[in-house]
Amino acid sequence: MSDIEFVVHQRIGHITLNRPAALNALTFAMLKAMRAQMEVWAADANVKAVLVRGAGEKAFCAGGDIRAIREDFLAGNRANPQFFAFEYAFDYYLHHYPKPYIACMHGVVMGGGMGIAQGSPLRIVSDNTRMAMPETAIGLFPDVGASYFLSRLPGALGSYLGVSGTHLRAADALYAGLADIYIPSAKLPTIDRVLHDWQGADGSSADLRQALHSLGQDRLPDAPLASLRPAIDQHFSHDSVTKIMRSLREETRDEFRTWAEQTHDSMGKRSPLAMCITLEQLRRAKSLALADCFRMELNLILRTLERGDFIEGVRALLEKNAARWQHARVEDVSAEDIEAAFSPLWDQYSHPLAALR
Repeated sequence: MSDIEFVVHQRIGHITLNRPAALNALTFAMLKAMRAQMEVWAADANVKAVLVRGAGEKAFCAGGDIRAIREDFLAGNRANPQFFAFEYAFDYYLHHYPKPYIACMHGVVMGGGMGIAQGSPLRIVSDNTRMAMPETAIGLFPDVGASYFLSRLPGALGSYLGVSGTHLRAADALYAGLADIYIPSAKLPTIDRVLHDWQGADGSSADLRQALHSLGQDRLPDAPLASLRPAIDQHFSHDSVTKIMRSLREETRDEFRTWAEQTHDSMGKRSPLAMCITLEQLRRAKSLALADCFRMELNLILRTLERGDFIEGVRALLEKNAARWQHARVEDVSAEDIEAAFSPLWDQYSHPLAALR
């Protein structure tokens, strides 16, 4: 059985990420196959829309195969710019796909899974959606376009989610603007029928959105992020991780004190360097176009794989023990350490993603 499956049913292209035992983590081969098939469908007048799902009940896609990346690096192979350049170019392509593209984010959706979902104008979440960009816990920064989509969230939500790696459920994903439609798990099987019926109308994207909304809703009550927003915006609007953590320690309001303590403790286990790079990444991304965000991320990923905490972070994750980061505290990360991660590897003409416009 293939790791990724494609089928056209009733003029809808269906993609199934089919590695349920690995939480549908993406491989290079899966990404190449998905791009090739989507290009075929883009040119096929008989295909009206594309829907991507993950196999099984546990995950849409938990991201890239970090174990394989680490093993390749330890084998003596330098970070491969071709893999990341291909992934980022594909994620960029999805943001501009010419036909309705629907991402059904049922289950875990993290890292690379967010990359192939956030380019969709119709992002579906369900009862068991668990979403995050948790990269700072393994010594990396949020990539796959997160520079763009996190930096454009309201208030300081992007900095909070990127630096702390907090997990979101469906209500928070809708509140933050990282999802469009909530459909209860019991109704997910009816999506295919709705897609078929939609073609009987004029086939517009607006009609498709309305048809999918008939199965669910675009807001859920009691989103935890909504009640936390005053504290999130206060603490995560600071211009350094050191100031953020100090601000969290100084939180005294009863309704926010427990959250602040837990957030501070969680950040204390993450890579200090990765958190500092992430905050700077999101600050710079606010003024960058989507293509420039991907170009910045490609530079960052190669720099941080070579000099950062990724190898140690994945080791600690796999062995289930504490990581020994390069810097013991965020206070130990210098401005030079952060700037080194952004030092350019290419000029604008030789960059592997120079063709993105």
